[in-house]
Amino acid sequence: MSIGVGYTKKTKLLLFIITPFIVILLSLLIGRYPVDLSTVIHIIWCRLTMQPCYVEDIYQTVVLDIRLPRAILGAMVGGCLAISGAAFQGLFRNPLVSSGLLGVSSGAGFGAALAIILFEQMEATYIFAFAFGILAVILSYLIARVYNATPTIMLVLGGVIVSSVFSALISLLKYMADPADELPAIVFWLMGSLASARYSDIMIAGIPMLIGVIGLILIRWRINVLSMGDREARTLGINTTLNKGIVIACASLATAGAVCVSGIIGWVGLVIPHIGRMLVGNDNKILIPVSFSLGAIFMVIVDDFSRIISTAEIPLGILTALVGAPFFVYLLKKTKGGGW
Repeated sequence: MSIGVGYTKKTKLLLFIITPFIVILLSLLIGRYPVDLSTVIHIIWCRLTMQPCYVEDIYQTVVLDIRLPRAILGAMVGGCLAISGAAFQGLFRNPLVSSGLLGVSSGAGFGAALAIILFEQMEATYIFAFAFGILAVILSYLIARVYNATPTIMLVLGGVIVSSVFSALISLLKYMADPADELPAIVFWLMGSLASARYSDIMIAGIPMLIGVIGLILIRWRINVLSMGDREARTLGINTTLNKGIVIACASLATAGAVCVSGIIGWVGLVIPHIGRMLVGNDNKILIPVSFSLGAIFMVIVDDFSRIISTAEIPLGILTALVGAPFFVYLLKKTKGGGW
């Protein structure tokens, strides 16, 4: 019996590891220029082995320079938002919080809007979005430190305050922006998109995303202890202040890295961890990596739909909201507005 259970767990783990790669591969086939699977595999194999590729240049460009970086970046963004949401839900013991709880999304939105008005380079937008996303988290933490301790409720309130302030500043920048050029760019960025994904974006945002994800995976077992409450965690010898800070820092790095290249994409950090719990349970040792896998799969699929539903690409934030809002209603009904 135990052998069968172990085999089932290994099978599920293997599926969660392999499926994101399969989804990324299949996404390379989808678009206005349909490419068959054998051609995609041949193009990728030629690039990996540095062999000459006898496929038309347009197909090589579409697969390697447009769809592949977009699919990889989408998987990274979705995984980071989902794993951060799962970490925050465990840390704050609340199933209704998400990756943007501490104001990182609003801060990144303000930074991006400010960069769009002041500069024309896309790299400046990434830098400003990331910097202000991290700044928002720091401000939330400082507000929570009004008391000597940092209780969970104060962190949440700090995040609400900072999010409100940065949302107001975003509205101010939109009011001041040039309506012919800057305002549409700000609005489109805030709705979320991977249309301009490049390999350089993966390199720029990949560092904080990778640090955040690895950090959360390494300390995922401590989130189980922290979710029991501060008193119980201290009884078990856990430094709650230090470990909470590490979880918040890693989750914020992952979220800020994702948001700075994709724009604000809501609901992923809320919905995906709950789907993970339905599949593997509440143990964060398993839930944290599973959430990353499910988030990667979800975001790549949503991005594929955004490209093929209509001739004009639909922003990702719209599609994720259309999926997340009905699930949120179901979640409220199931939990009756409370916690676990």
